[in-house]
Amino acid sequence: MPRTCVEICAGAGGQALGLEAAGFEPDVLLEIDDKACETLRLNRPNWNVVEGDLREFDGTPFKGADLLAGGVPCPPFSVAGKQLGADDERDLFPEALRLVEEIQPRAVMLENVRGFMGAVFEDYRLKLKARFQELGYWSEPRLLNASDFGVPQLRPRVVIVAIREHERHHFRWPQVMQDNPKTVGETLYDMMKASGWKGAAKWKTRANDIAPTIVGGSKKHGGPDLGPTRAKRAWATLGVCGMGIANSPPDRDFVGTPRLTVEMVARLQGFPDDWKFAGRKTPAYRQVGNAFPPPVAAAVATQIAAAMDAADAENGSEQAA
Repeated sequence: MPRTCVEICAGAGGQALGLEAAGFEPDVLLEIDDKACETLRLNRPNWNVVEGDLREFDGTPFKGADLLAGGVPCPPFSVAGKQLGADDERDLFPEALRLVEEIQPRAVMLENVRGFMGAVFEDYRLKLKARFQELGYWSEPRLLNASDFGVPQLRPRVVIVAIREHERHHFRWPQVMQDNPKTVGETLYDMMKASGWKGAAKWKTRANDIAPTIVGGSKKHGGPDLGPTRAKRAWATLGVCGMGIANSPPDRDFVGTPRLTVEMVARLQGFPDDWKFAGRKTPAYRQVGNAFPPPVAAAVATQIAAAMDAADAENGSEQAA
C-alpha cells in the first residue's frame, strides 16, 4: 500500500510532486492561494485539494497519516525581511506543531529558507526541537542546495525532518549527487530556440552556469521579475534579462538579451514540462518562484520512506521471532 501524507502550504505542487515520486499519496493538500489550488486541481484532478487558512485547518480527520509535510511561510526568517521569527504573524510553525499533535504522523518534513539557520534564530530552533521531543519525535534541520540534487539552480533551502524517536536510527539524509547539474544554457537551449532564434547557440555557450536562486516575490509588489539587483546582475552574466518574464521564446531575428518564460523558470525549478500553472503570467510565475524543487523534495521523502520501510521490516522480524 502507498504511504499517505498530509501536505500544508502546498503551493503549486513542487513538494507534492516530490512526495508523489517517493511513493506518498496525499490524503489532503491545504493551500490558501486560489490560483495555486487551481494549479493542483488542473494537474491532479483526483487529489483532495482544500483552499483555506492553516490556522483554521483541523488535522484530526487525518490522524495516523504517515507523513505531515509542508513549506511553512518563509518571510519570518528571510534575510530579505525583518527576521521577526516568532514575532511575525506569518510564523506558522506553531500551527504545524499543532497538526503534528493532532495527526500524530510517523514523520514530518518542513521546508524553509536558509535564514532559518541563522544565529539569530538559535533559540527558536532549540524550542522547536524541544517541542518535537515532547511530542515523541527526533528532529533535525539541514541546509540543502538544490544543485546538489540535479536542479540547475543554487537555491539553498532548510529542510526539517522529524521522525518518531524509536525509528530515528533508520533515517539517513540523502546523498549529494556527484555529477554537476546542467547549466542554464544546456537546460533551456531547446526552449530558447523553439521559435527559431538564430542566436540560441551563442546564448547557450554564454549561459554556462547554474541559475541563481529564483524568487517568487510578493503580491504586495509589482509584476514578475527575477529578483533584487544582485540577482539580476547574476542573471545578466548568463545572458538573461531579469527585468521581467517573457510571454514566449525569442523570435527568429531577436537581438539583445532574452527574458525567460514561465515554462523556462519552471524547468529551472525542477518541474516536469507537462506541469501546467493556472492564472496569467504574474500569478503563474509567483507559483513557480515560491516552489520547493520537486527533485529535492523527492530525495528527502525517499529517505523518509526508506526509514519507514526499514522500521516496518525490523518490527516484522521481531514479531516473527
